[in-house]
Amino acid sequence: MNFYRDATWVLEYVEEEDKKDRLSGSMQTLVLKSCQRFKLKSDPKHLYAVLDSCWRYKPYLETIMRKSEIYRDIPKKKGKPLYSKLTLLLLCHDLLVSKQKRIQMGKLPIKEFVLKHKARLNSELVKLKLKLGVKDLSELVDKDEIGNDVTPVRWIRINPLRCADYDTTNVLVELKRKFPNRADHWADIQPGSLYHDEFIPNLFGVHPRDKITSHELYRQGKIIIQDRASCFPAHILNPGKDDVVIDACAAPGNKTTHIAAHLQPRAGNDQSPRIYAFEKEPARAKVLKKMINVAGCSSFIEINVGDFTKLAIPEKFKDVTGLVVDPSCSGSGIFGRKSVDSHNVAKKKADGELQVPEEEEKMVEDDVKDRLNKLASFQFQVVKHAMSLPKARKIVYSTCSVHAEENEQVVIDLLLDKKVQQWGWRVAPRDKVIPTWPRRGIVEEFEQVFRDDSEKCQRLAEGCIRALPRKDGGIGFFAVCFER
Repeated sequence: MNFYRDATWVLEYVEEEDKKDRLSGSMQTLVLKSCQRFKLKSDPKHLYAVLDSCWRYKPYLETIMRKSEIYRDIPKKKGKPLYSKLTLLLLCHDLLVSKQKRIQMGKLPIKEFVLKHKARLNSELVKLKLKLGVKDLSELVDKDEIGNDVTPVRWIRINPLRCADYDTTNVLVELKRKFPNRADHWADIQPGSLYHDEFIPNLFGVHPRDKITSHELYRQGKIIIQDRASCFPAHILNPGKDDVVIDACAAPGNKTTHIAAHLQPRAGNDQSPRIYAFEKEPARAKVLKKMINVAGCSSFIEINVGDFTKLAIPEKFKDVTGLVVDPSCSGSGIFGRKSVDSHNVAKKKADGELQVPEEEEKMVEDDVKDRLNKLASFQFQVVKHAMSLPKARKIVYSTCSVHAEENEQVVIDLLLDKKVQQWGWRVAPRDKVIPTWPRRGIVEEFEQVFRDDSEKCQRLAEGCIRALPRKDGGIGFFAVCFER
């Protein structure tokens, strides 16, 4: 029963975010957040597996449960329902659509209550499948697509901050011992093989099935799991020994510690804070602090808990020369979020109130567009604030989104802003932004605005980096560098 209790709390959190129209990122991230928030004892992997499935089936299950009248029969105590609807949802999920088709708990009243309604639940399940024209509800939740919604490569970065004299040689020797086979391209990675990335120094790819978190190097902070595209911002910023850097949206800390890996060895014995990391949410700031401690750069980084746009006033941070800005985004490029997307679509279908495909598609598109516009406005404000810092010379803006609204269109809005123009910011050319990376920005987005200058549009697009999920060996990503 403890597992169902914990799963209910997580589901309540996810549903709460959904009602606020704030449901973004992957289900895995949402589960981990709520596990930290409620200090749950259940295995997060087990919770994720069940909730990922339950969330995708939720609209259909709720229809079945409502029409079976199970809600009407919930016993009450002092006028209040004895059982949570979400706990009942989890039990009905396991009974109706899980692989075992049974409720995983002992003989408890809530289980007996659900089993008493088993015949009616199954009857409504059959009716719904007939109405939707499917043999099984799994046909409606894009299982094959979601099954592919996993990273093709587990990327690991050697952390020089945990190496004697910042020399990574011994760690590399140990990695080669653990992964004796060599892969010439990330697509050729097999279990037991190691791929040395050509774009990011000290970055290696291994097969997702290879265990990394149990390895001593990981526990010691000598290797850090970080997607390749997530390594782009620090690599592009490439701070020198005299730079002072802000990570404006720092948690969980991978980019922050990667910045430190560039900056700290160059700064010599200077252990005073040279990186200011901002995180708005206190709970995430605790994760950031833990990550920084594990990576061995706590004395080099000052954590500021609060809104970057309010705390980072130009007068206080007038020595800052570079910034990494990776604000909240739709998360459309990350893995494990297709259960969220399919749930949002399924809500349009669930009650059997089927609409013609064109109307349904339009409704989904309108919802997405409205949300992207809100996110883009927020991202614009964060980057513009970063640009207001007086000595800043270089800013890397990035998202884990594949949508132009959060990427090229934010770049365009910034370039057209009078203050940004007054401050002298421009997009850095391709030769300063991982020039050998093949996939660049979408030139057509710039052509819609700068119609009479095709050369400028090409130059701006070339200054942007894009990565597509899976096709480019990891998450979907966007990065651009502004300089002055």
